[in-house]
Amino acid sequence: MRISHKRKVQLKLQKRIKATVAVAKPTAEKVVVKKAPTAETVKAAAAPASKVVEEQKPVEATAPAAAQVSLTPKQQQVLDIVVSNPEGLNPKGIGLQAGQEDAKAASWATGALKKLAEEGLVERIQLAGNKVLYKAA
Repeated sequence: MRISHKRKVQLKLQKRIKATVAVAKPTAEKVVVKKAPTAETVKAAAAPASKVVEEQKPVEATAPAAAQVSLTPKQQQVLDIVVSNPEGLNPKGIGLQAGQEDAKAASWATGALKKLAEEGLVERIQLAGNKVLYKAA
């Protein structure tokens, strides 16, 4: 096997896109205890007006912790399509929106949808018979 071919194969295998997914976790609020004024803080308060003393505010975590999930470009494309349709889509509809042919649209999207369902990014809803809808989780 030629070296250049091996490099191309390795690069194709290593292509990944990092996607951040917000995971809802309850955060505990920190309790801030104020200390009694000491001699140094009283002197600082009595300093000339040219020096402005800023109060330090506690740092709050506004965004919950984000989990890193490694997605391929195809999985990212499928995830974007599912997120853009909140009412849910079947695999064939996802494949058609991605620009696939009518005959192979469902099979094109199925592999990516399985991985996204395992990761918890999409929700699989089983309808009557063999009909399935996928919604963003």
